[in-house]
Amino acid sequence: MELIDTHAHLYSSQFRDDLNNVVKQAKEAGVTKAFMPNVDSASISDLHKLAELYPDFCIPMMGLHPCSVKADYKRELAIVEKNLGEGKYIAVGEIGLDYYWDKTFIQEQQEAFITQVNWAKELNLPIAIHTRESFDDAVKLLQTLQDGNLRGVFHCFTGTYEDAQKVIELGFYMGIGGVVTFKNSEIAKAIQQIDLKHLVLETDAPYLAPTPHRGKRNESAYIKLVAEKIAVIKNLSFEEVAAATSAIARTLFKPLD
Repeated sequence: MELIDTHAHLYSSQFRDDLNNVVKQAKEAGVTKAFMPNVDSASISDLHKLAELYPDFCIPMMGLHPCSVKADYKRELAIVEKNLGEGKYIAVGEIGLDYYWDKTFIQEQQEAFITQVNWAKELNLPIAIHTRESFDDAVKLLQTLQDGNLRGVFHCFTGTYEDAQKVIELGFYMGIGGVVTFKNSEIAKAIQQIDLKHLVLETDAPYLAPTPHRGKRNESAYIKLVAEKIAVIKNLSFEEVAAATSAIARTLFKPLD
């Protein structure tokens, strides 16, 4: 039995004091890999250190997070481009659009998103997409960019079944995390209708911890709770969910080993 956490910020300062134990507990829970999305130039050093410390477990991505797109975004993009050209990464991410916190740089976010999507196509890498309060715009942009060579995950997907159909039509997957375990979760209702073959698991650690840890620090080990919840929703065994989602992650984010 294998679980793969396709989105975890394990280099976060929230893990600084007990990182070894966090990784140990994740492995004990059956997690074999944790894919780590980058945020901006300030996170690259810690990202690389963790990938070097746990090379078989912590697998890095490279990208510029939309919340880090400011007036100097072109300088930040140049740093991302340099790293993509010099290092080995599992995906281009975390990239996308975020209209929740600040709408000052929406145009710049869209330009940065398009630029990084095109890099992913050139490098034949999947993308990890952030779409907070911006799902429709992200879909529209990807529809214009999809040429059959673009693939990836809508990270932290919490949309409706109709939203899921748009993701599937694009040829993308949905990353399901702790929100699916929340009481009265809308995504739990949508997942009843979404085929398992379109889903991968994630934690977004240290954020969005699943029930019963909601409100506390999230960890990769808790992805087991996400898989168990999906199994209940879809009337499948935990083993079936773990096997299917891990197989998708290994196919999408290749090569892993």
